[in-house]
Amino acid sequence: MAEILYGKPVADALADETSLRVDTLRAAGVDPCLLIVRVGDDPGDLSYERSATRRCESIGIAVRTLCFEPDVSGDELVCAVREAGSDASVHGILILRPLPAHIDDRAVREALPAEKDIDGITDGSLSGVYAGNGTGYAPCTAEACVRILEHYGIPIEGAHAVVAGRSLVIGRPAAMLLLHRHATVTICHSRTADLAGHCSQADILIAASGSREALTASCYRAGQVVLDVGIHVDPEGRVFGDVDYGTAERLVGAITPVPGGVGAVTTAVLADHVVRAAEFTSQADRNCRSLESGREKSL
Repeated sequence: MAEILYGKPVADALADETSLRVDTLRAAGVDPCLLIVRVGDDPGDLSYERSATRRCESIGIAVRTLCFEPDVSGDELVCAVREAGSDASVHGILILRPLPAHIDDRAVREALPAEKDIDGITDGSLSGVYAGNGTGYAPCTAEACVRILEHYGIPIEGAHAVVAGRSLVIGRPAAMLLLHRHATVTICHSRTADLAGHCSQADILIAASGSREALTASCYRAGQVVLDVGIHVDPEGRVFGDVDYGTAERLVGAITPVPGGVGAVTTAVLADHVVRAAEFTSQADRNCRSLESGREKSL
């Protein structure tokens, strides 16, 4: 049977480290703050909002919410995001998506300053992820996959990683994060010929296809590490991933459960990004004050 890679120990370790950084910021007069923007009352959005709020508040990050009716106009939402982006007391902004069909998603994303985009939805953040230059923030779920591998000491460098999914939310950024850590990466998708053949060759398999239990027995082999990012809820409230868990657990070397795996780490990564954004702002303020002081002395 596979080793179960639970997310809670990873999330707790990251939260402990983040909490210490919050204390340092507060001692310097900076109170990290997350703003959550939500349109409507989608159950999935509400669930994630509650999880993110609990995680952030538990380590000292203030959380505000900005809620809109489902029929909010695109212009009103864009203006609200732009205004929030200029609020110096807000360090990170999380926009719960997908947005209603009548709203221009790109326009909303473009209104969000990249330095406050703590879930990697703007072009500025994604360009940093793809360039690997340390700017911007990766989508939280994609980074959560890497955090799990690192926490459990699973080698990434030199490994063959297969990512089943090519979305900008998880698949492609996860592939880039692994590539920057010197994995050899294959990206598969719904039109990949012999998907099972590619998946079965992986040392590390990230299941992000977006389809319930889409990866079946022929996708796995002994010794694999499988990270399942899928979340699917049936009418009875049971939760499933993209992986056929019962089959995979008997075949692979290690696997994340659903629930209790990657999703448990995502909000901890989100909190880390908020604190990073606050640290960046604090450092920028110190640099400005230092520069101003230097100018005054030269006069």
